[in-house]
Amino acid sequence: MKPGIQKVEALDAGHFVRVEWEDGSESRYPCVWLRDNCQCPHCFLHSARARRLVFEDLDVNIVVKEVALADRKKISITWPDEHESEYEAEWLKKRCFSEEARAEMREDLFLPERQYWGSDLQLPKIPFEEVMYNDESAYKWLCTLKKVGIVLLTGAAARQGELVKLGHRIGFLRLTFYGPTWQVQDKADANNVAYTTGKLCFHTDYPVLQHPPGVQLLHCIKQTAAGGESEVVDGFNVSNKLKKQNPQAYQILSSTAVDYTDVGVDYCDFAVQCKQKIIDVDSRGQTVRINYNNATRDTVFDIPAENVRPFYAALKEFNDLLNSSEHKFAYKLKPGDIVTFDNWRVLHGRQSYPSGSEVTRHLEGAYADWDVVMSRLRLLRKRVLNRD
Repeated sequence: MKPGIQKVEALDAGHFVRVEWEDGSESRYPCVWLRDNCQCPHCFLHSARARRLVFEDLDVNIVVKEVALADRKKISITWPDEHESEYEAEWLKKRCFSEEARAEMREDLFLPERQYWGSDLQLPKIPFEEVMYNDESAYKWLCTLKKVGIVLLTGAAARQGELVKLGHRIGFLRLTFYGPTWQVQDKADANNVAYTTGKLCFHTDYPVLQHPPGVQLLHCIKQTAAGGESEVVDGFNVSNKLKKQNPQAYQILSSTAVDYTDVGVDYCDFAVQCKQKIIDVDSRGQTVRINYNNATRDTVFDIPAENVRPFYAALKEFNDLLNSSEHKFAYKLKPGDIVTFDNWRVLHGRQSYPSGSEVTRHLEGAYADWDVVMSRLRLLRKRVLNRD
């Protein structure tokens, strides 16, 4: 049922417009927002879905001259300069300023729901070919990736290039200093600890970048017989546990800027420096990103000397929680498997494996930004669910 309007009137000396809906509820709209979002062709370029009205021309103290109910599906407003605006009931209802409506819009636009997990993770699996050629499966993949943080795609060819195809399915991959894709295998004079046979501790990739990649893709092309098991842990789940267990440690890790460094040569030569908080939180106090890579944490530490030991103590507690048996999940990739995971949320690691004269383990890796992934998710949702 599309919403219908029962009554409309100006309030607060014309600074607000009150809409009474047919279901008995009401919404109040600030007039400055209504004028700013006039949908007429002069103020809004519909082909680009973009505002044409320049901010210099907006009177922030504007009031309505006249407001009328054109029909039960639309209101019309006349402004002091005689400019006229019309607003559809459905458009207005969707943009209601009530907390309930705003929460519904956040859910619709950003899918913030999370399913936390530990060693009990039931690793979601979807065939690679289905994701590539079936919109329903691709939509399920990206929804699950957003909600759970990790999905295994099975049955890809055990050769390089499959991630490029997957990147095209999303939109495009993220280029970094290690190239459009990169090969994880034992290399002489390795320029990254991942390019060795040693154990990799839990980490997120690339906190040395101001905007670390949001999604990581790892395709198993060749797997060693002994060792090389992968491990993952839900960083959001662990940060929530730390917040309850030791609020002071959580406060230190969510407020201390840690220096990261990465210097070398790969796709091109690079010398990258960045400051990141181990635990990033948003304005609501929710954890939105983990920035933790012990290998690239710099020897430079730009904080007062007396704050150093408390920081290490806090990080040790966080690290211990990451490595506790109740929180981490282990699995072993098979050739043709592609693990896709939220690099802002899921920390990953690897068990060591024997070195030899030949390459015994080979993964191809790539990154994608969450902006690109969420864009594809919204487009797929519209197509699959036939939503406007």
